[in-house]
Amino acid sequence: MKILMVLTSHGEMGDTGHKTGFWLEEFTSPYYVFRDAGADITLASPAGGQPPVDPNSEAEDALTDSTRRFSQDDEARAALANTRKLGDINVADFDAVFYPGGHGPLWDLAEDATSIALIENAARADKVIGAVCHAPAVFRHVKNGAGEAFVKDRPVTGFSNSEEDAVQLTDVVPFLVEDMLKQNGGQYSRADDWASHVVVDGKLVTGQNPASSEGTAEAVLEALKKA
Repeated sequence: MKILMVLTSHGEMGDTGHKTGFWLEEFTSPYYVFRDAGADITLASPAGGQPPVDPNSEAEDALTDSTRRFSQDDEARAALANTRKLGDINVADFDAVFYPGGHGPLWDLAEDATSIALIENAARADKVIGAVCHAPAVFRHVKNGAGEAFVKDRPVTGFSNSEEDAVQLTDVVPFLVEDMLKQNGGQYSRADDWASHVVVDGKLVTGQNPASSEGTAEAVLEALKKA
């Protein structure tokens, strides 16, 4: 079982001067769900090397069991520091692709031609595709086999407008994940703010927010078992 995890290389929160990147827990929880299930994990990012971590996700109130485990895990930290360049990846080598969230993907992965092609190729090859929180942003320009939006008529979720409003970034982000998914024809659903909510549509698995990261990863494994 080979899983590719794709992380953002974007570390700036618009023109606010604040830093962003990937949300630590949305990487570490799925990483350990996959690793503890025996998966062979490859990490990649557009620029390669160490992806930027959203500093807010390293704050004490954001830490979880998986982030604390990661902080003591030299092997995992070394893997994260040396992600492969996305352009060097052949999706045919993997059974599943997983995108952790954080605000970074809204700027780079959502618009990245290499990532868009990778997802389209993964879907064409019937791979399992997972994304949590802001990461469903990566589907913004992805097309299905009919040339329509990848999420059209598919049940999906992602970071909600009210959650974005709660973190006061509605006017900073380039687009709202919930709005984009709906505009692309996705059948968007959500739970209460910050509650776990995972949506499975065949081999497409999406999660709403950080609380959904572990459940999203577990649903990816379930989808792989059915593959």
